Amino acid sequence: MDTIKTCISCGMPMKTPSEFAGGDTEKDYCVHCAHSDGSMKSFEEQKASLTQFIIKTQGLDRAVAENAAIAMMKKLPAWAEYLT
Repeated sequence: MDTIKTCISCGMPMKTPSEFAGGDTEKDYCVHCAHSDGSMKSFEEQKASLTQFIIKTQGLDRAVAENAAIAMMKKLPAWAEYLT
C-alpha cells in the first residue's frame, strides 16, 4: 500500500492493512477506533478510549485527560457534529 490515510476518529496514520478497521483499507478509521466487527466506536466510546490512552501515556489525571481528549477530538472529522 502506497497511500497513508489518517484515521478520522483519532488522527493515527494508517499505513498497512492491519492498521485499518477490520483490515479494510477502504475504511477511514483505524483498528483502535473500531469494534471487533469493524464498525466505528461511538463518540462516548472513543472519548473514553482516548482519555484512558492519555492517562496511560502521559500520566494525567482523569479530568485533565478527558479535556485533552475532547480538544483532540474537536480537530477530527468524525466528531465535528458532536463538538461544534
